[in-house]
Amino acid sequence: MPAIFVHGVPETERLWDGVRERLSRKDTVAVSLPGFGCPIPDDFGCTKEEYLAWLIGEIEKVGEPVDIVGHDWGALLTARLVQVRPDLVRTWTIGGAAIDEGYDWHPMAKMWQTPGVGEQVMAGFTQDAMVTALTAEAVPEDAARGMASRIDDRMKACILPLYRSATTFMKDWHAEVEGMSARPGLMIWGEKDPYMQIEFAKRMAARAKARLVTVPGSHWWPLQFPAEVAAYLEEFWGSV
Repeated sequence: MPAIFVHGVPETERLWDGVRERLSRKDTVAVSLPGFGCPIPDDFGCTKEEYLAWLIGEIEKVGEPVDIVGHDWGALLTARLVQVRPDLVRTWTIGGAAIDEGYDWHPMAKMWQTPGVGEQVMAGFTQDAMVTALTAEAVPEDAARGMASRIDDRMKACILPLYRSATTFMKDWHAEVEGMSARPGLMIWGEKDPYMQIEFAKRMAARAKARLVTVPGSHWWPLQFPAEVAAYLEEFWGSV
């Protein structure tokens, strides 16, 4: 079975390059969320429900249960996929975003969710500003510049409806976290994640009966610790 990697916001599938190249297995695929470094299908509204349906369709094409790995919004979509279509999954790994009804969106997300304000924020959301933000969280500069260079107007236009479709989803998806224990789970977390603190990861891991491992970094652990993440993944997959 292949391993499928799902990125988040504001990322592309290139987020996973460093991790994938350090894995011994070669049956890995990093998918691109529509609009994130790739075209947007016709009549695609960029809501969480549409991204979930798209991801389910991508995994169905594989034809067998997969090892799925998600970061940030990719983590949330992966978790929901495990909840509603466990038949598509052998194992799941997530990090950077957990499902917990007690979580309150971080300040940037709240601005994106506010009509008018979100558009103003996006207008000033430059690549240089993203590099500054990433390097302040100890992301290597070359990785920060690479990630920032792929943020374009199409991606920005997708982010706003995605976040605006997700004002209550933590409560909507919270009740089904326990059911995720039907498939082996791993959670990888940056100890200094400023967007979703580690206590939310601990609570979700306990409810989903998933293993939780940490790295001494921030939200962007696939860029900061690719070798360590690859090692965690291979150990986890080998134990199942």
